[in-house]
Amino acid sequence: MQKILDAILAGDTSPDDYAHLDLPDSYRAVTVHKDEVDMFEGLESWDKDPRRSLHVEDVPLPELGPGEAYVAVMASAINYNTVWTSIFEPVTTFGFLERYGRMSPLTAKHDLPYHVVGSDLSGVVLKAGAGVHSWKPGDEVVAHCLSVELESPDGHNDTMLDPEQRIWGFETNFGGLAHIALVKSNQLMPKPAHLTWEEAASPGLVNSTAYRQLVSRNGAGMKQGDNVLIWGASGGLGGFATQYALNGGATPVCVVSNEEKAQVCRSMGAELIINRSEEGWKFWKDEHNQDPREWRRLGAKIRELTGGEDVDIVFEHPGRETFGASVFAARKGGTIVTCASTSGYMHQYDNRYLWMNLKRIVGSHFANYRESWEANRLIAKGMIHPTLSRTYTLDEVGQAALDVHHNLHQGKVGVLCLAPEEGLGVRNHEMREQHLSAINRFRGV
Repeated sequence: MQKILDAILAGDTSPDDYAHLDLPDSYRAVTVHKDEVDMFEGLESWDKDPRRSLHVEDVPLPELGPGEAYVAVMASAINYNTVWTSIFEPVTTFGFLERYGRMSPLTAKHDLPYHVVGSDLSGVVLKAGAGVHSWKPGDEVVAHCLSVELESPDGHNDTMLDPEQRIWGFETNFGGLAHIALVKSNQLMPKPAHLTWEEAASPGLVNSTAYRQLVSRNGAGMKQGDNVLIWGASGGLGGFATQYALNGGATPVCVVSNEEKAQVCRSMGAELIINRSEEGWKFWKDEHNQDPREWRRLGAKIRELTGGEDVDIVFEHPGRETFGASVFAARKGGTIVTCASTSGYMHQYDNRYLWMNLKRIVGSHFANYRESWEANRLIAKGMIHPTLSRTYTLDEVGQAALDVHHNLHQGKVGVLCLAPEEGLGVRNHEMREQHLSAINRFRGV
C-alpha cells in the first residue's frame, strides 16, 4: 500500500503509472464479525459500544467484476448506518449480505463471515473492471452509496425504486472505511478540487440524502418562500438541509439542542432558531402516550418566529420522538418528508391532522445517481459546504462511531484511511480561500 500512497501523495502520477501499480492481496479495513452478532444481547441500545464490535484488520482483496472499480480510500466518514451495523440493530447486516450473495455468481463474494463497513469515501481509482469507460486509474473521486443492479424495469425511472437497490457498505460488503473499497463505477463522482480528502469524503451520504429529501421532485420539492422545519438543523443531515433551504430561497426553522448548535445555524445564515433545551419540549407523557399540548406549543413557537405562518415542509429524521409533532406542525396541505428514524422506527401521529388538513407524508431514502451528482456538483461549485467537525484515524473508528451513537458530535465525523494527516488533497487553493470560513464552520474555526 505504501507505493500506492506515494503515488497519490506525489500529485502528478500519470494514469499509466497508476495502472501499473501492483495491487495488494489484502488491505486494512474496519469490519464487524458474524460470530459476534449476539455480543450485546440484553443491553439497551445506548449501552452497546461500537468500540467492542468494530475491528480494524487485514482482509483479502475481493475479485474485481464487470462494471466495478477499486478505489484507494484516502478518507471516509461515520454515518448512522455504521452505528446501526456496529450495534447489530435493528437487524444484523449479515442477512443483507447473505441475500445479496445468493443473487448471482458476481455477488456471491459479498457473503462473508465479516462485513467491511462504511458508506462514504474520497480517493483515487486504482483499477476499473470490464465495461467501465468513464473512469480510469488516477481519477480523484468521491463515491455515493447507491448500489443498484438495474436489471428490472422498475428502476429505470428512478433507480431508488429498483428492487435490487442497496446501500453500499451497509447492505453490501467492501465499504469505504478501509484502505481500498470496491464500488460500482456508477457510484463514482469527481472529487471537489478545493476540498481536502477528509472534507470531500464527508458530504456523500448525508448531502445526497438531504438533496433528494428536500429539493428533488422525488422528495418535498422545496420552492422559494417555503418555511421548512428542520430537526437537528446543525447535524450531519440537518446541516445540509439548512444550507439547501437557504440556498433555495426558503426559510429554515432550525431545531437544535443547545446554544452552540444554534450558533452554527446562525453562521450559515439561518435566523429562526428553536433551542430544545431552552424550550423543554416533552412530546411524550410516557412511553405510550404523546402530549398534544406540546404539539400546540411547538406550533405556536413556529408562528411566533415566522410572523404567523405554519411550515410548508417538515424535514423529518428523528422519527418516533418527533413524528407526531411534525405531522401536527405542518400547515394545511403541507408535507412531512421523512428518512431514517434515529429515535425509533415505530412512528405515531394523530391522523386527523393529516387527513382533515390534506397533508402528505413522503418517504425518502438516499438518492439516485442524478440527484447525488447534482448534490456533489453544488459542493464542487462552492454553493453547499461540508459539515465536517472532527476527524479520527482508522484505528480510532470505534470511538468515532460511539461519539455519533451518543450524539456527541457536531455535523459530520470524518475518518482518515490512507491519508497520513489532515489537510491533504487540495487542488484548487484559490477557490478554497474564497470559501474557507464556510468549509471550517462546523469545526468552530
